[in-house]
Amino acid sequence: MSLSVAPLYTDIHPGPAKGVAYWAQTADGKRIRLGYWPRENARGTVLLFPGRTEYVEKYGPCAGDLAARGLACLTIDWRGQGLADRLLPDIRIGHVDVFDDYQRDVAAMLDAARALDLPRPYFLLGHSMGGCIGLRAAMEGLPVEACAFSGPMWGIHIAPHIRHIAGLLAQMMPRVGRGGQLLPGTRAEPYVLTEPFDDNMLTTDAQMYDMMRDQINAHPELALGGPSFTWLREALAETAALARRPAPNLPCVTWLGSNERIVETGRIHRRMERWPGGRLEIVPGGEHEVLMETEAIREPVFDGIAELFLGRVAA
Repeated sequence: MSLSVAPLYTDIHPGPAKGVAYWAQTADGKRIRLGYWPRENARGTVLLFPGRTEYVEKYGPCAGDLAARGLACLTIDWRGQGLADRLLPDIRIGHVDVFDDYQRDVAAMLDAARALDLPRPYFLLGHSMGGCIGLRAAMEGLPVEACAFSGPMWGIHIAPHIRHIAGLLAQMMPRVGRGGQLLPGTRAEPYVLTEPFDDNMLTTDAQMYDMMRDQINAHPELALGGPSFTWLREALAETAALARRPAPNLPCVTWLGSNERIVETGRIHRRMERWPGGRLEIVPGGEHEVLMETEAIREPVFDGIAELFLGRVAA
């Protein structure tokens, strides 16, 4: 696999030292970006699947938390976000043509991990949309020893009174050539730049919220706003399809903030109730991004991730 060095912005809240980024090419010709933070004598590598709107640099602090527990970290800019190829003329709108295209990104990420000879075994950590992509990948045989999820998008929280019309519009608008338009009620600007910290749906940690703002203000090319009609159509179809399938045969722990307001929590509870060897952990006081919460909330989550993953590896 051909890889070349890509930018990794370390001027704003950098991750661990010696981080590096690479450009990789997917099978269908899309350029994606991978970020890697090594760890000396690592006991494995976490394949970290980010959520919608996210980008490599946002996970620098998470890479630090994983490194402190003996794990290297490889993460990704999915197609359509971060510094990866954007898919619409208005690059502020989140979009994917078909949800299965993200699996092409996963394949390129795995090829890169092998080409770079990253420390084995591999583990999966998926957040939000990355939890949806990761669940599909695990079901399809992603070679990981265990998986962990935070606020996984196994369903999308839509208010009951608009759920039906949202589903209809998601089907209709792409058919009339408007699938790339921004969903009503969302903005082309990033959430963290339009919403105050007070009562935000991401984190109760003001420093983490400031980090997200600082990174995007310093590097606006990382910014992404709301999703397209096509993205919603594809996401609804994918989450429904996954709900019908049994869990993969992997050890799993899922963390869910007690104040989760972005993804559908019922699907998470039902999935974990049916996952042999799986466990759901409710994080008291946590919002959607429990990996980027206050230290008191975040540390037990990372301790649990390390216990799950490194318990699978002989010391």
